[in-house]
Amino acid sequence: MTDSNQLKEILKSHDLRITNCRLDVMQFFLDEKNALSQGDLEHQFKQYDRVTLYRTLNSFLDSGILHKIPNSSGIATYGLCHETCSPNHHKHNHIHFNCTNCGQIECLDEEVVSNVLVPSGYKVQGVNLIVDGICAKCA
Repeated sequence: MTDSNQLKEILKSHDLRITNCRLDVMQFFLDEKNALSQGDLEHQFKQYDRVTLYRTLNSFLDSGILHKIPNSSGIATYGLCHETCSPNHHKHNHIHFNCTNCGQIECLDEEVVSNVLVPSGYKVQGVNLIVDGICAKCA
C-alpha cells in the first residue's frame, strides 16, 4: 500500500486536484496491478457515483496517469502509465496480456519494437498489442 503523501505527490505532479475519490482510485490501481474498467471501480467504490468515477478515469487518462487498453469485449479497460507518459504524449509500446481463463488484462514490461512490425514508409504513432492466453496465476 502506498502512503497518502506519495499518492498526493502523484496527483500534484500531474496537476490534478487532490480529492478522496482520486486518492482511492489511484490506490486501487496501484494495489490491483491489472487493468481495470469503470465497472470494477463502481463495484469497489459504492460511495462514489458513476459520473464521479468516469470523470476521475478521464482526468487520469488526460493527465498521463492511465492509458486505455483496447480489447475485444468492447469494455474499456485502463492501466497505469509509467514515467514515460505526459498529458501530451503517451508511450505504451508494451504487451497487454489477456487471460482467456480469468479475464484479467495485465501490462507486461516487455517492450514491442514497432519497426519490426511496420513496413518502411509508415510512421508509427502508437502500438497496441494484446496477447491472449493463460496467465501465470491460472496456469
